Amino acid sequence: MTHNNARILIVDDEENICDILFRFLEHEGFLPVVAHDGQTALEMIRLGLPDLVLLDVKMPGIDGMEVLRRAKKLDTNLPVIMITAWGGIDGAVRAVKEGAYDYVGKPVKKKELVAKIKQALKERGPSLGKRRTCDEGQNEAVARLQDMMGPSDAVRRIVTEVALVAPSNFSVIIQGQTGTGKELVAKAIHEASLRGQAPMIPVDCGAIPETLFESELFGHEKGAFTGAVSGKNGKFEMAQGGTLFLDEISNMPLNSQVKLLRAIQERSFFRVGGSKPVNVDVRLLVATNDDLQGSVRAGTFSRDLFYRLSEFTIEIPPIKKRKEDIIHIANRILQATNEELAKSVRGFSDAAVQVLLGYDWPGNVRQLRSAVRRAVLQAEDWIMPAHLILEDTMESRHKPAPKPSDAGEWNGLSLKEIVRRTTAEVERAALTEALRKAGGNKAKAARLLKIDYTTIHAKLKQYGIKMEGEGEDGS
Repeated sequence: MTHNNARILIVDDEENICDILFRFLEHEGFLPVVAHDGQTALEMIRLGLPDLVLLDVKMPGIDGMEVLRRAKKLDTNLPVIMITAWGGIDGAVRAVKEGAYDYVGKPVKKKELVAKIKQALKERGPSLGKRRTCDEGQNEAVARLQDMMGPSDAVRRIVTEVALVAPSNFSVIIQGQTGTGKELVAKAIHEASLRGQAPMIPVDCGAIPETLFESELFGHEKGAFTGAVSGKNGKFEMAQGGTLFLDEISNMPLNSQVKLLRAIQERSFFRVGGSKPVNVDVRLLVATNDDLQGSVRAGTFSRDLFYRLSEFTIEIPPIKKRKEDIIHIANRILQATNEELAKSVRGFSDAAVQVLLGYDWPGNVRQLRSAVRRAVLQAEDWIMPAHLILEDTMESRHKPAPKPSDAGEWNGLSLKEIVRRTTAEVERAALTEALRKAGGNKAKAARLLKIDYTTIHAKLKQYGIKMEGEGEDGS
């Protein structure tokens, strides 16, 4: 085995140290992964994921020496290189006596580190056959995610994290703005997991009225409530043996959060109106565009549920921070739209590329998809800037309500009609702004406006208001 496909686990509680080592090792051709605490590192080692470990001596919780001792019990042939401040060299020497391969001091000398890593991997030799690897289907799922999301460093890191966590049974929080591709990441984790042949059942927590939440998750028995004319299986039962994907979980009512936590811990639940427990084996993946830790502090999200779900977290940056991905995704959408429309648009002009790269894309991939599809529909040869209709070019479609100084626009109207039109424009503007602030999340927008979900859904339909690309892929 050459070092080019060797997976190096970096274990350090200091994020800046991990980031520096990650970038350096990736540049050197290794496949680095990161754990910020000893417990996470040990779980990764138990799964057989790393070929070598770079381990900080001093960490809160389980320190480096204890991680070393447990790691050697899990894999006696696993090379561990200790990282320590120069004042801790004596401890690193003791670690070598207890089974560490070698040690390096901080600040790390990069050439020295690479030399020791290569030598350790060379000496490990045949024992690398014990390394856990994804099968062909799992590799395809991870490769497909990379192709869908782009070539940026951020995506490479996401893909590495997906490959790392997929074979485990960890619950995963996928965090990012609306339209960044959270559901794509969830599907890749599921498909690359040992549960890939079982179903993945998605649940949009922002689209379920609070009164129906428990019935949707856990099902109900006949006669459990008015309208329950027959029994119904919930999403948990539908996901048996597979994955339950809870999208926008921050919208889940607190009462339902408590029952979800109990179901996860006990691997069983009661249907609404039921008296017999239903046993389930389900993996949980959740997505959110909110800061769940902030929601915990605000008292709107269960602290215990957060700790139970946050065994592993994947952050997806907005595409405005992934410039390398914008053109990659745009070209993929262009090709797909060409096939759909039986057209042969050749690509984006240089000026159009600059427009794509210079825009902020508040709707992320969903908005980009809609913009490119419209452009392909209009273009004949190359897509030009005029073909790219973006949010700031559409403002003229929604004129503000007339002001008293514009009385000429009110000629011939009764006071009642003037009030009706003005009220409608104000209502439209309030709904649009709330939806924008909520990142397209209707349930969150309803809370901002202090109305219920049914009302906001009806109002948005009445005024024809929707986020860019609503209904398209890229949650």
